[in-house]
Amino acid sequence: MTETTSLLHESIMVCDMTFPWSHMGLRPLGEAALERMARNGVDFVSLTIALDWHGVETTIRTIAEERAFIRANSDRYVLAQSVADIREAKQNGKLALGFHFQGTNPVSYDIGLIEVYYQLGIRHMLMCYNLKNSVGDGCQEETDSGLSRFGRQLVAEMNRVGMLVDISHTGYRTSMDTIEASSAPVITSHSNPRALCDHTRNVPDDQLLACAATGGVIGVVGFSKVLGNDKDVRAKHMVQHIEYLIDLVGPQHVGLGIDYVYDQNFDMRTVWSPHYSGRPVGVLEPEELPNVTELLLARGHSEDVIRNIMGENWLRVAESVWK
Repeated sequence: MTETTSLLHESIMVCDMTFPWSHMGLRPLGEAALERMARNGVDFVSLTIALDWHGVETTIRTIAEERAFIRANSDRYVLAQSVADIREAKQNGKLALGFHFQGTNPVSYDIGLIEVYYQLGIRHMLMCYNLKNSVGDGCQEETDSGLSRFGRQLVAEMNRVGMLVDISHTGYRTSMDTIEASSAPVITSHSNPRALCDHTRNVPDDQLLACAATGGVIGVVGFSKVLGNDKDVRAKHMVQHIEYLIDLVGPQHVGLGIDYVYDQNFDMRTVWSPHYSGRPVGVLEPEELPNVTELLLARGHSEDVIRNIMGENWLRVAESVWK
């Protein structure tokens, strides 16, 4: 890596909107992965705190545990509840951590819990996680129903409290209805273009364009099943998807949602659809992140564009929605 690239990567804000955490039950591996992210220039990571199969009690206990973990390690981590917190953490040499849900079942039909979760640090929430729930259909459900009446109430309340509405893992009609229903930018925290890899987890162009039209951001995922290759994942594979999105929706709507599956013994079929076909095989390791910056620079993208894609786009949309 050239000195110019190294200095650029160190100076920019690098934000990863999706990091598997509590549901994998692998804290030692997860902590080691977070440290590797920090060593390779990442400034903000959003942790998955609960998924669609977690109820209210489990979710609240998990949030309490993770808040205590961050508090006990305040020399390394900061619980970021604002963009200012994220920028301050970088200045102080700490990794900023955020919380999100992959699915809406932790709400358990109680709209009032959304504000409670927001106050506890949950800053974005996926509508569905692959399968059907009370809000609508996931992207791997056999049906393709739209957003439910409860789902519309939920989106309105998320808008009110300042929680980002997220349509990754969500079915096509439910996603498009969510975009229509939301009065705030809608994000796709971790999904790749289906035009480059025809996988059920990836998103067609019209949905990507609709998401961007709200002012939202699309996070590029870093594992092989949704990148379209079955071997080692390198910066060039991520950049291929990044550049496709730049051409389709513009660089102001592209970010990172790496979804780093750090346990290579983890069989994805145990909690995901059979469409994943077992273990992840190839993942973008944290050490490859500086190479993403380097490759984008080598391909002629401006420093401003690179800054936006690597993190500033997420911070912009967060600043416009979080309250």
